[in-house]
Amino acid sequence: MSDIYESAATSLGLFSSPCLTKVELRVVCKGISDRDALSKPDPCVVIKMQSHGQWLEVDRTEVIRSCINPTFSKVFTLDYYFEEVQRLRFELYDMNSSHNGMREIDCLGAMECTLGQIVSQRKLCRALLKQSNTVGKSMITITAEELTGNDDYVELSFSARKLDDKDFFSKSDPFLEIYRVNDDGTQQLVYRTETVMNNLNPVWKTFKTSLNCLCSGDHERILKCTVWDWDSNGKHDFIGEFEATFKEMRGAIDGKQVQWECINPKYKVKKKNYRNSGIVILNQCKIIKMHSFLDYIMGGCQIQFTVAIDFTASNGDPRNSCSLHYIHPYQPNEYLKALVAVGEICQDYDSVLHFILYSFQVSHDFAINFNEENPECAGIQGVVEAYQNCLPKIQLYGPTNIAPIIQKVANSASEEVHTREAMQYFILLILTDGVITDMADTREAIVHASHLPMSIIIVGVGNADFTDMQTLDGDDGILRSPKGEPVLRDIVQFVPFRNFKHASPAALAKTVLAEVPNQVVDYYNSKGINRSAQANALPAI
Repeated sequence: MSDIYESAATSLGLFSSPCLTKVELRVVCKGISDRDALSKPDPCVVIKMQSHGQWLEVDRTEVIRSCINPTFSKVFTLDYYFEEVQRLRFELYDMNSSHNGMREIDCLGAMECTLGQIVSQRKLCRALLKQSNTVGKSMITITAEELTGNDDYVELSFSARKLDDKDFFSKSDPFLEIYRVNDDGTQQLVYRTETVMNNLNPVWKTFKTSLNCLCSGDHERILKCTVWDWDSNGKHDFIGEFEATFKEMRGAIDGKQVQWECINPKYKVKKKNYRNSGIVILNQCKIIKMHSFLDYIMGGCQIQFTVAIDFTASNGDPRNSCSLHYIHPYQPNEYLKALVAVGEICQDYDSVLHFILYSFQVSHDFAINFNEENPECAGIQGVVEAYQNCLPKIQLYGPTNIAPIIQKVANSASEEVHTREAMQYFILLILTDGVITDMADTREAIVHASHLPMSIIIVGVGNADFTDMQTLDGDDGILRSPKGEPVLRDIVQFVPFRNFKHASPAALAKTVLAEVPNQVVDYYNSKGINRSAQANALPAI
């Protein structure tokens, strides 16, 4: 590993940020060697997470007696952050009991990886390394599954018939309210329909709500439903009520109607022949799966990562210590810091990183390794080495035009759209030291790319005025092409590196990558591409 890469990478640390989701990890070991001929090992796996350079124990499995191929029942539940490097270490121990009752603990091997690697592969199988860092015969397999919350939505369509008439000169104006009964007995309004005027047989509009909001994910939770006759003075007349559960409502999934009698308790007590105050009908119950980022990643979606680096003359001669491209023997420049910070995250989601080094010269670009037929580099370390190696061989010149590289990646993304699998999502990282000179063409290229499986990250390096660059980031409004066409999705994130000059590179990575999971979900959901069926089925061990 190069000194430059190591000095940049080691500055990455863990930090607190909102959890994207939770992941369950399951552990299986195979081929554990017997310590001696008299007994088999009593294996236990300890999981540790790196924080500020130290390995801290998170949890451990149960101990399985006399087993060389253990399948542990313990499930590790971890918070998962796409924009962080979460380094994990799995240590396998033999926890034999000695004659005096004290346990003798022997480390049989260890394996290090990142949570991102496990999530992207869904099933990570590796050999355990012995304490001498030699590869042993024992294997460990980690499988990942997203801990599904209550993020699904349900679409409901209600109507009623023969409701009580509460008005003297006209018919009732009914509306329906649905309340969730909480564990403490309190009620939370879930939904209130519109009012259907002057109608005892109303058909209310179909509405959508999350299962979490409707019943907290508990299909047998009581839902209290009330029908009112609307009055303009706000003193609505009570027509009747009934109780239901989502379990009952699911009966309408196959197009069958589910009905409840709408009861007025006072009438039920006072009137001998009282039957009900009408019938409320559920005509449709449709569950809508809201796919998450992990649904797609664990369903096989691969991240294709491309980097474009500004090699214009404004950066200065790389041999001069004032140049933004100057290679200090121990201190990485801003380009390297940004490259490592973001690349460390993305490399876990693509087995071979695809990097293109772009020389912002009119419409010319070239591969970072000078191999146009195979412009790929093996991991972020390979990219750093290729960047360092190419600096002495190139001349810096030309305007800062980024539309051509956006179009280049967009062409690859467009080809992916027309494949049957559509399994790749493209991230373009642009590192530049100045304001771009082809703004109109760039806006046009971004609008086109917003229809494709693609995200664009722009990091401004140096002290230039990047005010105009903010227009490419849709946070302050909708970006439009010169012809007025709006972007279909917000796919651009611009960040000036100077805002993170005195912060950990991990903070930069968090900021520039935080929007990517939602951008991936927005694209695939908008296209109706479902990867969850693959993601929810764990592979056989």
